[in-house]
Amino acid sequence: MVGSKMAASASIRERQTVALRRMLNFNVPHVKNSTGEPVWKVLIYDRFGQDIISPLLSVKELRDMGITLHLLLHSDRDPIPDVPAVYFVMPTEENIDRMCQDLRNQLYESYYLNFISAISRSKLEDIANAALAASAVTQVAKVFDQYLNFITLEDDMFVLCNQNKELVSYRAINRPDITDTEMETVMDTIVDSLFCFFVTLGAVPIIRCSRGTAAEMVAVKLDKKLRENLRDARNSLFTGDPLGTGQLSFQRPLLVLVDRNIDLATPLHHTWTYQALVHDVLDFHLNRVNLEESTGVENSPAGARPKRKNKKSYDLTPVDKFWQKHKGSPFPEVAESVQQELESYRAQEDEVKRLKSIMGLEGEDEGAISMLSDNTAKLTSAVSSLPELLEKKRLIDLHTNVATAVLEHIKARKLDVYFEYEEKIMSKTTLDKSLLDVISDPDAGTPEDKMRLFLIYYISAQQAPSEADLEQYKKALADAGCNLNPLQYIKQWKAFAKMASTPASCGSTTAKPMGLLSRVMNTGSQFVMEGVKNLVLKQQNLPVTRILDNLMEMKSNPETDDYRYFDPKMLRSNDSSVPRNKNPFQEAIVFVVGGGNYIEYQNLVDYIKAKQGKHILYGCSELFNATQFIKQLSQLGQK
Repeated sequence: MVGSKMAASASIRERQTVALRRMLNFNVPHVKNSTGEPVWKVLIYDRFGQDIISPLLSVKELRDMGITLHLLLHSDRDPIPDVPAVYFVMPTEENIDRMCQDLRNQLYESYYLNFISAISRSKLEDIANAALAASAVTQVAKVFDQYLNFITLEDDMFVLCNQNKELVSYRAINRPDITDTEMETVMDTIVDSLFCFFVTLGAVPIIRCSRGTAAEMVAVKLDKKLRENLRDARNSLFTGDPLGTGQLSFQRPLLVLVDRNIDLATPLHHTWTYQALVHDVLDFHLNRVNLEESTGVENSPAGARPKRKNKKSYDLTPVDKFWQKHKGSPFPEVAESVQQELESYRAQEDEVKRLKSIMGLEGEDEGAISMLSDNTAKLTSAVSSLPELLEKKRLIDLHTNVATAVLEHIKARKLDVYFEYEEKIMSKTTLDKSLLDVISDPDAGTPEDKMRLFLIYYISAQQAPSEADLEQYKKALADAGCNLNPLQYIKQWKAFAKMASTPASCGSTTAKPMGLLSRVMNTGSQFVMEGVKNLVLKQQNLPVTRILDNLMEMKSNPETDDYRYFDPKMLRSNDSSVPRNKNPFQEAIVFVVGGGNYIEYQNLVDYIKAKQGKHILYGCSELFNATQFIKQLSQLGQK
């Protein structure tokens, strides 16, 4: 039974990919074993569609499904009159105008119109009128609402949008001058995407949220939207089994809506695990990392031209075994693993070379003939493992480059020192070095690193530093070249949060005895880790994980006891925080309104590992790293 239950809770990535494949197959389920060529077709998408498809399907996979061309809707496209076109776009005014224009210009043989999010009646009529006017009614083969308005990045992680993300950003929700109508728009955008997410998941959740926050507004609207859809039994999107998997999960998932404001320290935190570090220090976006590689001038004499920068981008995908295994590992472990992979690859390569030389050179004497027959088998297996070897080599090179780039940042900015110091602040351990020293140390980190450290200290402090102390810190930060705007905002935020309640502490369990092994890993290594601390991570639940744990396991805790409870399937909605269901949940979705990060995602993944047979999904309205978050705080502080 366990197997089929797992299939029912197929990962959101699988479900969204299946839905996309079905759409690209003209909205009929994709049959694996059907022989014959796929139907050749063109895919027309807007930027939103592009962002949804690109983390899930590679160009090669699209080609295998018969997509010969994929073009942006608003680019100049030539007519291809004998080919069907599959459109995948948002139902916006300008998109629809452009589609009507395509119909008038008779660009394609037939049109399969797929809307990422539900299209309104009036806009549908616009398309119908345009089709009539262009006498292309028979060519519009299908019109579908796909309800896919969210981006899946991992099996257990999704983000709402990437285009126009400033519309639903932390700054947008927390602007002091936001009008009610603007706020409504922001909330509707978030709810629309969450609704799509649950349609794709094929489940109606039970919703819990904190009171008096943006998360509560989202919960109320989402509850209403799910309720309306369930009421309209004929058109409900949740009846039966949308994906034809034949397995319905018996237990409904829990959706925990959390507001970013319950924990502002984590998004600023320097981190120590691979994926979160890549996101923090490199340009990592929708599972693709862009690196600048310097093409070195060998032992350049004094007058040599400076190095040229090459831009390279790598996709870090679920197919990448190394990434899947190590994205949550502490960085020194990753460096060590890359090294081991490299050594095992070299050994395999040498074996192939050795066999080649035996085969080629010693064909004359008797002994070689008998060895030959023995070696043919070996060589055959060696040759058949070549594609595998090449793929292995590609991954090793990729991770050597990415890890080296990360390491350069760690060393140049002393990120290990920052990480360790912030961990101590957040877990209320005694500090071995004064904060002022770190801020005034010209060698440690960029001005932004110093600002992040100070904000974490300020957010985590039980009582705020005195005015005099604050002035002293401010002066040191200003001298270090920091922009003080973010502090302005955090100051107001803290004063406000204090009135509301005490901020969640980041768990003061035990101080972590860090093994500070400043050693070179092994002398032949690619990575000179000298001077970088080998910090050991101790699992410690962040506030978001703690809240989830309370609600998922039905623990009573003052932090979450007054969380509101919504069940869209109940006929009458009642405003209570008393859960009707007293059993712990098996599946939960944590959604952070106001933005999330890989640190929290990793913390949840580590937490759930210990829980047998339970699943967690992490979602957020946008995914930002500390640099992007600081920028938003700075804009909020510029009043």
